Amino acid sequence: MSAAPTPADDQPSGISPDDEMPLDVLDRWHMARALELAAQGRGHVEPNPLVGAVVAHGAEVIGDGWHHRYGGPHAEVEALAVAGVHARDATLYVTLEPCCHHGKTPPCTDAVIAAGIRRVVIAHRDPFPAVDGGGIGRLEAAGLEVVVGVEAESARRLNAPYLKLVTQARPWLIAKWAMTLDGKIATHSGDSRWISSPASRAVVHELRGRVDAIIVGRHTARLDDPLLTARPPGPRTPLRIVLDTRATLADDSKLVRTAAEVPVLVVAGPQALLADRERLTSAGCEVLVCDAETHQGRINQLLDELGRRRMTNVLVEGGATLLGALFDSGQIDEVHTFIAPRLVGGAVAPSPLAGHGHERMSAAGRVRVESCEQIGDDVYLRGIVERD
Repeated sequence: MSAAPTPADDQPSGISPDDEMPLDVLDRWHMARALELAAQGRGHVEPNPLVGAVVAHGAEVIGDGWHHRYGGPHAEVEALAVAGVHARDATLYVTLEPCCHHGKTPPCTDAVIAAGIRRVVIAHRDPFPAVDGGGIGRLEAAGLEVVVGVEAESARRLNAPYLKLVTQARPWLIAKWAMTLDGKIATHSGDSRWISSPASRAVVHELRGRVDAIIVGRHTARLDDPLLTARPPGPRTPLRIVLDTRATLADDSKLVRTAAEVPVLVVAGPQALLADRERLTSAGCEVLVCDAETHQGRINQLLDELGRRRMTNVLVEGGATLLGALFDSGQIDEVHTFIAPRLVGGAVAPSPLAGHGHERMSAAGRVRVESCEQIGDDVYLRGIVERD
C-alpha cells in the first residue's frame, strides 16, 4: 500500500499552479497529479502497470484519467476523452511511456497524435518489449515534443512491481510480520494469536486484497491454521500458497476445506508421496511439484512459476524459516511490519527472520522507510529493501 506521490519538495504547496511558474516546476506539478491518479488503479490493473495522465494548457487542467482496470481504456485515452477538442495543442503528462502496439486496446500513441497534442511529458520509459522506447519514437516521428524523466523516481517506485515482473520475470515480494517489542513473532510454545491489534489486522486484510498470492510455510499452516483470505474482499482474490515439501497439509485445515471456493497451491518436493498429492488434488488444491533438492531451490522454482503466471505482487506471511530463506537469498523487496507493545521473552521464541543471516552488522540489510505510523497501540512500519 504505497503512499500516493506528492509534488517535489521544491514545489510550492497550498496554492494552485499558474502560468507564471517555470516550465520545469509546472511539469513536476502536473506529473505529481498524474502519479496520484495512477495509484488509484492499484489492485485493479495488474499485471498491467499503474498509469495516470493529465492534459493541460499551461497551468489549466482540461482532462485527466487513470487506468481503472485490466483490459480497460488506458490513462491517456481516459484523459483525452475528458479534454475532448480542447486537447489540441495541449501538453499530455503521463506516468509511463504510451504504448505503441495493439494489445487489449489500440495503441495510445495513435490516440495522442489524433487528438492534436503538441507536447508529451513522460515520467518513465516502459521496458515492456513491445514498447521500450517505441512509443517515444512514434510520437517524435509525428512531430510532437517529448520530454522524458519528470518525477522519474516516483514513477519507478509506483510501478516497481510491474518493472520487476517485466525485467526479471518474477513478482514483487512483500514480507509481512507482526512482532512484539522484543522482536518475537510467537512465544516459545509457538502461540502467536494475537500479537497485533484488530486495527493492524484490518490493514493486513486490505493488503491481502490487492495482491496476487499469499505464501506461508508448512509450519505456519499447521500451527496457525490460517484462512489467508481478505476480509472484506478486495479487488483481487489471492492464490493461497503453502510450501509443504511432503504435501502433508491436513484435510481438516481451513485451507484445504475452502480450496474449492478460494484457490490453494501446495508446493511439494520430489519426496512427496503420490497418495498425498492425489489427496490434496481431490480436495480441490493444486499441487506443484518442484524437483529441486533444497528448500531454496524449490523457492526459486516457485518464484519462476509465479512469474510465468504474470503475478505482480506476492505477500509472504511467514514463518521465520521461509522469511529467513527469502532474506538470505535477497528476494524480499518490501517490508510491512507491525510492532506491538508487548514483551514475550524466551531465548527460543522465534524472531521474524531465521536462516543464516549476516555475520557482521556492517553487512546488515537496510530498509528505506517509506512510512511509520501508529495504529492504535501498534507501530506500523513500511519500507523498501535497498539493493547494493
